[in-house]
Amino acid sequence: MGISCIYKYNPSFGESNENKKSKSEKMNEPSEEKSLNFIESMIEEDIRNKKNKGEVYTRFPPEPNGYLHIGHAKSICLNFGLAQRYKGKCNLRFDDTNPEKEEKEYVSSILEDVKWLGFKWEGEPKYASDYFDQLYKWAEKLIKKGKAYVDELSADEIASQKGSPTQAGQNSPFRNRSAEENLKLFREMKDGKYKEGEKILRAKIDMSSPNMHMRDPIMYRVLHKSHHRTGGKWCIYPMYDFTHGQSDYIEGITHSICTLEFEVHRPLYDWFLDNLIETDYRPGQTEFARLNMSYTVMSKRKLLELVNEKLVMGWDDPRMPTISGLRRRGYTPESIRNFSDKIGIAKRDNVIDVALLEHSVKEDLNKKAPRVMAVLDPIKVILNNYPEGKTEEIETINNPEDESMGTRIIPFSRELYIERNDFMEDPPNKYFRLAPGREVRLKSAYIIKCEEVIKNEKGEIEELICSYDPETKSGSGSTRKVKGTLHWVSAAHALNAEVRLYDRLFNDEDPGGKKDQDFKEFLNPESLKILTGAKLEPSLKTVNPFENLQFQRLGYFCVDPNSTPEKLVFNRTVPLRDTWGKKNR
Repeated sequence: MGISCIYKYNPSFGESNENKKSKSEKMNEPSEEKSLNFIESMIEEDIRNKKNKGEVYTRFPPEPNGYLHIGHAKSICLNFGLAQRYKGKCNLRFDDTNPEKEEKEYVSSILEDVKWLGFKWEGEPKYASDYFDQLYKWAEKLIKKGKAYVDELSADEIASQKGSPTQAGQNSPFRNRSAEENLKLFREMKDGKYKEGEKILRAKIDMSSPNMHMRDPIMYRVLHKSHHRTGGKWCIYPMYDFTHGQSDYIEGITHSICTLEFEVHRPLYDWFLDNLIETDYRPGQTEFARLNMSYTVMSKRKLLELVNEKLVMGWDDPRMPTISGLRRRGYTPESIRNFSDKIGIAKRDNVIDVALLEHSVKEDLNKKAPRVMAVLDPIKVILNNYPEGKTEEIETINNPEDESMGTRIIPFSRELYIERNDFMEDPPNKYFRLAPGREVRLKSAYIIKCEEVIKNEKGEIEELICSYDPETKSGSGSTRKVKGTLHWVSAAHALNAEVRLYDRLFNDEDPGGKKDQDFKEFLNPESLKILTGAKLEPSLKTVNPFENLQFQRLGYFCVDPNSTPEKLVFNRTVPLRDTWGKKNR
């Protein structure tokens, strides 16, 4: 499997020399084509050798037993991306062989996630259940060839007689039944004669194989469960290892790409095909390292545990690593595709720093998210020399990174809101925000000076009395400068909003890797903070669900899908600055 290592994201690494270059120098530099990963190199060799007629046909085969997460996104980008790069095709196939855990809800969520990421599968979605009749015929074929038998051992007995990696297993006492008897018993299994666990079908391979997966693996088990697509037609269901390779064969897949844990399953994948298929064509399985990410768990079982125990709000909770959770938090398809491209494809396990994912979304949103004014913890500012009742129109740019996004008009009046932490009554040296007797500029507006601090009976600051300099309006040609610039919102025009500040769900770098501790012990108690008194500029009255915005100086935010004009709700995607590392030192 190789040595596990951690890839840390360093936002300043390699930037200094590049930043010194002019734009013209960068434009004239030769572009470096990205080197091929090992899967791309293999595919290009297959194309040169005309293997499978030089065609590229991949598939993404999720099990519909949960919502997809960021690790699946990496696989989606890989499989669909390879098909796009080599002008091939990619199927979406649901490996729905376990009716105990599969639901239509999961199928719908997977379809939505793949489309949202920007990919289109070949034809209609495929299902392993479409092939149940053919798989059953193939199982009978193996029985007739003496390559499969019906066993009556319990699960514990099978585990015991399989031996260990250093000790050969023992043959089942039912291993040498005749093909006729096995065929009769298997058909009785299909007809519902036996209870769950009473009979199974096993492949007859080699109980002394050094590969434990080759020691007479289970092919079919009895399950008296209704299937989400086939209903009650079947009471026996094929195992994944028996289904996977044959499904690839039926669909004409040329490159079956799996994560690294399936490497030891590959001999079994090939054994089934070699004993069932008589054509020259064969799909081929290749493995790559799955995505492991710091401060995250990727196990569907553990994610389901969080949902069932109501430790999160659901599969699409913005703290979850699910694609639907990332979408609700404000991540964009482009940011996830870019992240998948940056981390690359490896042959050995590694851990990716979650900061790289956070950087990817900031990098994308910096180009496209409009800047708006929002005050999350407001304190009122009264301009004592500004005319009462007057409202002024202030023009401000929407995104300095993209001038084509234009400008907008926001109201300015005598009473404003600024952030409470942008004022300090007794500031230290080099404090450039507002303080008694000090000046700051209000973004796109005027320079103001704090004249008086109003407190309540408890000594808490309630209002700041300030003056403004009417000659310092932005764009007026004034040469007066101050070091601090603050965002603000006109009190008379402010919208009320609920703002949810999301942080990492876990406060440990490897929450799922502690053998003697429950991963839930590492849940971050500060992963969600809800602010109900936020004040926003009036242009946000008509925002749409999932719309991405930058709150000036605060971070990137997304409109929650449950937000309404009557109750605006925003989710923080990421702050502007990386604060986690400092917080946990």
